[in-house]
Amino acid sequence: MPTRTTVPTRTTAPTRTTDLPTSEFGADCQTRLALDVLAGTWTGVVLWTLRDGPLRPGEMQARIGGVRHKVLTGTLRRLEQNGLVTRRRYAEAPPRVEYELTGPGRGLLEPLSALGRWTERHADEVLAAQERGAVTDTADTAEAAEAAEAVSGR
Repeated sequence: MPTRTTVPTRTTAPTRTTDLPTSEFGADCQTRLALDVLAGTWTGVVLWTLRDGPLRPGEMQARIGGVRHKVLTGTLRRLEQNGLVTRRRYAEAPPRVEYELTGPGRGLLEPLSALGRWTERHADEVLAAQERGAVTDTADTAEAAEAAEAVSGR
């Protein structure tokens, strides 16, 4: 339940106060934790790839495709620092390392699955909106360049 605070508001009438909830997603809100943890480009993909059990980094890279080794390593380190995966190192020659989901990491599979279902339903709409935005941005940039040329007298 969000806390409530009295916030002064401006109106045409004399100053009054309104009982408004403070931000549920403030900088110190625990709800943001999940969003911050999942913010990395490859985070959800790596977690999903580990859903069936432990894997070596090379196996993950092969299953994921398109992720550079350095990026995968950084993602795995962040996931380990956040307690979402464990790293197991085997004393073998050559050394072998495997990563596995922890309880909290496994707990993120359900929300990731829900995000996947959302993507299946809405990806076309989102991509179309992004494309329209890119066209608008390009048109705005071209229009600004034309205006700058007109001002400079070219």
